[in-house]
Amino acid sequence: MPRLVAIVVAHDSAEVLSACLAALAGQHVPAIVVDNASRDASAAVAEAAGAQVIRNARNEGYGRANNRGVRAAETAEHVLIVNPDVILRPGAVEALAAAARSWPDAGLLAPRLVEPDGRFFFQPRSLLAPYLTNPGGRLALPEGDACAPFLSGACLMMPRRLFLDLGGFDERIFLFYEDDDLCRRIAETGRAIIHVHAAEALHGRGRSSAPERGRVFRTRWHQAWSRAYVSRKYGLPDPSLAALMTNLPKALLSALVLRRSGMERYGGSAAGALAFLRGRTALAREGLPG
Repeated sequence: MPRLVAIVVAHDSAEVLSACLAALAGQHVPAIVVDNASRDASAAVAEAAGAQVIRNARNEGYGRANNRGVRAAETAEHVLIVNPDVILRPGAVEALAAAARSWPDAGLLAPRLVEPDGRFFFQPRSLLAPYLTNPGGRLALPEGDACAPFLSGACLMMPRRLFLDLGGFDERIFLFYEDDDLCRRIAETGRAIIHVHAAEALHGRGRSSAPERGRVFRTRWHQAWSRAYVSRKYGLPDPSLAALMTNLPKALLSALVLRRSGMERYGGSAAGALAFLRGRTALAREGLPG
């Protein structure tokens, strides 16, 4: 019985999904692909690769879909949550497993993420970091295994039982800040969050879903809404009014000069902030039950 199962959430991800699943299969990791109502061949690609496929009738969002996949991984001791644009390099899974054996009380382990240009991606700070807040955003890259207050949700491994006991990803979030929120809750249990340097993963960054009209507006809407939501959840100052006042003039100016990219970018941020101030939820925007 597999003790590690990968969970991959797909939404119009056919272009990158086969490479992601091939890398997992090459390291003997079975995969569950939760397809968020893709309009392309994502589900077929996953089935052809031998993955178990769960088909959502509509796009349920990142957190909800991952939670469904983790619940389905009943044989797993650990789950490996992987974005479809992530390719685990040979030996990465064994390095993560070795780290889990070395630190059995760790709450979360994540590999070293390498961008397409070869850059080592490591976030210098998080809005929700309960310690080592790094307000200046100074980037200090780990040179080996290291504890961190948070790590990117592009690829992470954790005990399945802990994930479920914590309630998984917050399902009130449709997109963005789910990983920061999960790291915060893990840190509050007293468990370590560990960057595993020997485990390397290539990250396509932004290639998880195919481009579509209105994607930038929708992305910025959810970024603004989710930032406000997690801020309120942890008693931080509400950034919504400042975000609205900053982005609305830029959106109007972009409309005046007919610059579509600015209208989508700044208009999305302003709309998401305004929606939060007015009490609208991210799930309501997507037509999902609360």
